Amino acid sequence: MVQDGTTEGGASGGGDLWNLLGLTGLRDWLAANSVEGTLAGLGLLLVLALIADLVARRILLRTLDTLVGRTKATWDDKLREHKVFKRLSHLAPLVVLIYGVDLVGLSDEVRAEVRQVGGALAAFVITWSLAALCRALDAIYSFTDATGQRSIKTYTQLALILVWLFGTVIIVATLMGTSPWPLVTGLGAASAILLLIFKDTILSFIASLQIASYDMVRQGDWIEMPSLGADGDVIEIGLHTVKVQNWNKTITTIPTHRLISDSFKNWRGMSEAGGRRIARTIELDMHSVRFLTSDEIERFGRIAVLKDYIKQKRAEIDEFNGTLEEQDVDGEVRANARHLTNIGTFRAYLLNYLKHHPHIHQQLTLLVRQMQPTAHGLPIQVYCFTSTTNWGEYEGIQADLFDHILAILPEFGLRVSQSPTGFDVREALAGFERDGSGDPDAPQAD
Repeated sequence: MVQDGTTEGGASGGGDLWNLLGLTGLRDWLAANSVEGTLAGLGLLLVLALIADLVARRILLRTLDTLVGRTKATWDDKLREHKVFKRLSHLAPLVVLIYGVDLVGLSDEVRAEVRQVGGALAAFVITWSLAALCRALDAIYSFTDATGQRSIKTYTQLALILVWLFGTVIIVATLMGTSPWPLVTGLGAASAILLLIFKDTILSFIASLQIASYDMVRQGDWIEMPSLGADGDVIEIGLHTVKVQNWNKTITTIPTHRLISDSFKNWRGMSEAGGRRIARTIELDMHSVRFLTSDEIERFGRIAVLKDYIKQKRAEIDEFNGTLEEQDVDGEVRANARHLTNIGTFRAYLLNYLKHHPHIHQQLTLLVRQMQPTAHGLPIQVYCFTSTTNWGEYEGIQADLFDHILAILPEFGLRVSQSPTGFDVREALAGFERDGSGDPDAPQAD
């Protein structure tokens, strides 16, 4: 109770304020009427807290918002967007409750209870504000990161968990009126249970550290993980999950630790190299492979991309064949002499065509090679890289390239090998009937 302007166990500042305001009579009434005085004191305290809340939100917060809007910096805008300042403004009425309880003439027991409740609420508001600050820091980093490839979302999410964990401990300890250290010690004793509860969080955090250390995945990377149906761009890297937007615009959520335990393909190297690979084969009919005639060699020598090749090869062949007579070898036998083939000339044409193509990357691997023959024909593979990594442009360049290959093949006397179609069967039957070979009594050709 209040005695001579000084509360029991309280500071004399409260009594001095009553005397200064000339409200000693009200103080004495509050002290004399325990129930009514307590209710009246609490009501007065709530009014003061409400006034402090109005001042903080209507005046201080609006003034701060105005100042933030006028600055050129962006970090304060992110703090405002995530309501860090707004949440902190709720501390004003709680400060009034905690420190103003000595001014309203309440008993020691009531003051202790008010302080405990006010302190717990203040701890909650601070924890709440720190959680908003963690999100704001993630937004500030994302805004200032020019590349947009690295993310600190993993660390901010871990910080959120720790903030709420320790905040909860402090709130409970404040309500109980004890030190938080015994509770923290109790949590240490229950570490086995905590490890079980936060198993996925711990695995994900360790995986996130490894991913960041080895630079395995960045935001914006194109990754392919068939085991989980992911094939697209990484749009978010979190503590527990990594979100991938697939090319069909669906979202696949991958547990972060699976990026360590499972294999996946990252296409970032392709983007950094500036070219996308073309590795496609075309099957040729082996029966169409033959030596070139003199007229064909002359004709191919007039093709711009083959001119130097034909000139060089003719010189080499003439030099080699010129020595056959000295070696007493019959040069009229084809097996003894060297000759140009249509398939070798076609490969040379295609290689030089790629070297002069404006959309083929000339600094990366470029070759035209003959693969192992199969029952379907002789595969010729084009292995090169486009000068762009854009998917649509890449597909257009690849299609145009093979359009040209298919159209130019007959110029070299080559045919594409493919399985017979219904059209081929009908054409064969029609030819069979036209020749009259379908009639057993028809005269046979010599």
